[in-house]
Amino acid sequence: MLKIGDFSKLGRVTVKALRYYDEEGLLRPISVDPFTSYRYYSVDQLPRLHRILALKDLGFSLEQIGKMLCDGISPEELRGMLRLRRAELAQEMAQNQERLARVEARLITIEQEGKMPEYEVVVKEMEPQLIASVRERLPSYSGIGKLYGELYAYLSPLGAAGIGASRWHDGEYKEADVDGEAVVFLQQRVEGTDRVQVYELPACTVASTVHRGSYRTIGQAYAALMRWIESSGYRISGPNREIYLQGGTDQDEETFVTEIQVPVEKR
Repeated sequence: MLKIGDFSKLGRVTVKALRYYDEEGLLRPISVDPFTSYRYYSVDQLPRLHRILALKDLGFSLEQIGKMLCDGISPEELRGMLRLRRAELAQEMAQNQERLARVEARLITIEQEGKMPEYEVVVKEMEPQLIASVRERLPSYSGIGKLYGELYAYLSPLGAAGIGASRWHDGEYKEADVDGEAVVFLQQRVEGTDRVQVYELPACTVASTVHRGSYRTIGQAYAALMRWIESSGYRISGPNREIYLQGGTDQDEETFVTEIQVPVEKR
């Protein structure tokens, strides 16, 4: 038999919680000293404790947990419930990470109001460009990163992979269901697949600027570029492009260099 303190260490739960579970009839000690009222437990009670804690983490009340234990919830049922909850928590964490990134970006923007970096905007004539791409509805803008792994895994063995870029097809900013296209400029023509499309971007006129720094502050470059387009007698005529001259998808650093291109035409 184990004293309640030793059992609490084994089960990684407080003595206070064990006493409460006893009072609620969820986990009775196997023995109570009639003179000292010390509670004693057995290692064999760990599986029941683990079920109580798992169901509690799933959000069930103690009353519901007691009924479920009486009904005899199977290990398979409990594993299925925990896997579902794990997936829900992972999604919530991803959404919270996106919110945190947006808050940080807006904080930086507000802190730098009045001291925004200078961006030089140039108008360029782009020749037709051969690309391979995967286009998909994404949960967020950062979700495009996973598409590059797919693209480069297909293109690298063919010796055709060049620099990476992205094209954004929505006509407005979206917090979810983003229409994104991961692009790799090709060094030679290759065959496409059901997923990897190979085609030529048509020639066009673009207004372009270069952003040096984290993706979190790229909004500053977009603001400068849009102000220039508006004041210079142009209008947007196609999906904007981000060309990753120096960057990555696994981390976000101040050393990154991104060219932003917006197709334009004279108003």
